[in-house]
Amino acid sequence: MTLGNLGRRMRNRLRALIAPVPEIPAALWLDSTRHYPFLAALALPEQARLRALSALFLQHKEFTGAHGLVVTDAMAVAIAAQACLPLLHWGAPRKALAWYDDFVGIVVHPGDALARRQMQDASGVVHDYSEVLQGEAMERGPIMLSWPAVHDAGRGPHAQASSVVIHEFVHKIDMKNGAADGFPPLPGNFMGAASARAARRAWHAAWQPAYERLRDQVAMAQRFGAAWPWLDAYGATNPAEFFAVACEAYFVDRPRFAQEFPSLLPVLDAFFQRPAAAG
Repeated sequence: MTLGNLGRRMRNRLRALIAPVPEIPAALWLDSTRHYPFLAALALPEQARLRALSALFLQHKEFTGAHGLVVTDAMAVAIAAQACLPLLHWGAPRKALAWYDDFVGIVVHPGDALARRQMQDASGVVHDYSEVLQGEAMERGPIMLSWPAVHDAGRGPHAQASSVVIHEFVHKIDMKNGAADGFPPLPGNFMGAASARAARRAWHAAWQPAYERLRDQVAMAQRFGAAWPWLDAYGATNPAEFFAVACEAYFVDRPRFAQEFPSLLPVLDAFFQRPAAAG
C-alpha cells in the first residue's frame, strides 16, 4: 500500500467516525427483521437499541456480493441486526462495535461457498480437498456468508436453533485475544472472579463438561444410533465451534437453550451482560 492510499484510507475512516449516523428507516428495519422470530421477539427498547447499533455497524462495514449477487439494503440490515445482537448490552454503540474493528468487508454469496483446503496427515502427506461453507470468519480478515443460510436463521428445517451470522461474528469475538479457541477475552471480575486467571478457570469449568457431553452425545448417535442432540452436532468439532454454535442457540432459542444447557445460561448472560430485567 502506498503512502497516498494509506492517507486516503485514514481520512475516510476519520470522516466515518465524525459523520452523523444515518438512521435506518422504520419500514426498512421492520421489513428486514420481522422475518426472524428471535429479532421480532425483542422488547421495544431492545429493538430501538439494536436499530441504532446496526446503523452504526452499516456505516463502518462494506458489503460485496459474490457471483453477481446484489446485496440489497434489506439484506444488509438483516445481517447487521444479527451481527449486532451479541453486542446489544455491551455499552455505548461505538465501544460495543470495537469487538468488530479488525475488519471491514462482508462478502455475501448466493449459495454455499466451496473452499479449497490442504491438510497434512500424520505421515507428512499433504491432501487437497474442498469444503462446503455457509460462512467463514477470517482472523483479522473479512467475513463470508451464504445468503440462503442467513435468510433461514431461526426458521430452518432442523430442530437446532441456528444463525450463521451470529456464529461467524461470535468467532470474531473469540478472536479478539488470538485464534478462535472457545475462550474469548473475559473481564477480571467476570462472574465475581477476583482476577482474570480466576475468570478463565470459571469459564473453563463451565464449558469443558458441556462440550464433552455434546461430543459424547454425537458419538453415541453416530456409532450406536442414539438420538441426535438438539444442539448442532458441528459444535462437537472443537471448543471454538462449540462456543459459536452454543451462542447461536442462546440468542435464537433462549428457552430451549436454558433447558439443554442450564449451567451455561448464567455464564453467557454474564459474558453478554444481559440485564436481569431482560428475562
